[in-house]
Amino acid sequence: METIRGTVNWGIIGCGDVCEVKSGPAFSKIEGSKLVAVMRRDATKAKDYAARHGVARYYDQAHQLIDDEEVNAIYIATPPAFHEAYALMAMQAGKPVYIEKPVSTNSAACQRLIEARQQSQTRVTVAHYRRGLSLFKKAKALLLEGVIGPIRLIRMTTLQSAAGSNTAQVEDNWRINPTLSGGGLFHDLAPHQLDILYWIFGAPREVRGRALNQSGLYQAPDMTTVEAVFAHSVCLSGVWAFNVGASAAEEQCEIIGARGTLRFSFFKKSDLIIDTDSGTQRLAFTYPENIQHPMIAEVVKFFKGEGPNPCSLEEALVSMNMMDSTGVFNG
Repeated sequence: METIRGTVNWGIIGCGDVCEVKSGPAFSKIEGSKLVAVMRRDATKAKDYAARHGVARYYDQAHQLIDDEEVNAIYIATPPAFHEAYALMAMQAGKPVYIEKPVSTNSAACQRLIEARQQSQTRVTVAHYRRGLSLFKKAKALLLEGVIGPIRLIRMTTLQSAAGSNTAQVEDNWRINPTLSGGGLFHDLAPHQLDILYWIFGAPREVRGRALNQSGLYQAPDMTTVEAVFAHSVCLSGVWAFNVGASAAEEQCEIIGARGTLRFSFFKKSDLIIDTDSGTQRLAFTYPENIQHPMIAEVVKFFKGEGPNPCSLEEALVSMNMMDSTGVFNG
């Protein structure tokens, strides 16, 4: 498997909202890494992004960016429906790829990417970047240390109002178009949550899911549940609802053990709260300005042959299989 010698010169396919703060600026803040080109099908928006972020070149066609001789690594940040095709193009060109989550619209597409990577021997990483944040690293360490005893139950709740989910913007919001996203807002948020559970507890032994469109505001489901059993009979009960009243909005993960509870939020700046018979402890954490910065730093090392893959396609397949259990999208 080839490694990049010298600077990792990034090209972004799909320089939209996620690239403004979460990821894009980080590529040029890491030693041995630089963002040199961007692509968006709207050339005016691509030019604007390049100008505002000091990027040398912009394109409106993916093949132009992939064929750019200076670009030696590709970041795919389009809606999930386009991930597979662009990743295959990059692999065929022999360029390593960093793919946004969810890695694809379904597990079948992810499996095809795994096969293509094996044939091309190209380095591929998936952007499950919460693995790189200190809160989740600490949570994993505490759970493995047994701070709350053997784990019995994981309760995960993600409740948003329709207004809070921006569902009124039906035409502009690709996240609620199942053809583009894979299954609505669940497919946008759940990959982060399910991947962290896999990262801590391993692949589940059993999974059962259900997806419903209760409100009929758009094509995608707005109510999804997932039940799973991990090793040592650790049970997961998860619900994602994007149709509740504003007063009911909630986002929390609660991990319950034989001797206490650990609580945190995935999507809000959150303390890590540990409740045991000894009392309550709150651990505070800082978040990087560009939230993907720690993960991208690890990807750069991996592409240069200086570290392990921070999230492989095979690992991403685990959360894709869990999402597929809901029966949302099987195309």
